[in-house]
Amino acid sequence: MATTTLYTKPECRQCDMTKKFLDRAGTPYTAIDISLPENGGDLAAVKALGYMGAPVVVVNVDGDTSNEMHWYGFRPDLLEEFCAPEAAAA
Repeated sequence: MATTTLYTKPECRQCDMTKKFLDRAGTPYTAIDISLPENGGDLAAVKALGYMGAPVVVVNVDGDTSNEMHWYGFRPDLLEEFCAPEAAAA
């Protein structure tokens, strides 16, 4: 089963739109606020992926990082394909 992690920050319109999409699709996800000091390791992980902003969505298909998809921004096309395939099929 795929796991979805959403790296966010406060007052981020694209972050809010991504959360709403995932909520409407019924897709479970873990949201991590990368602006909080205690989440500095998560911010470093986002930067290691090559991103400097939020939202960053990471979908791990089967627990193997080689099967991991990630992208930046509100991307309904990718959200439908990788996070809510039932929504894309409807």
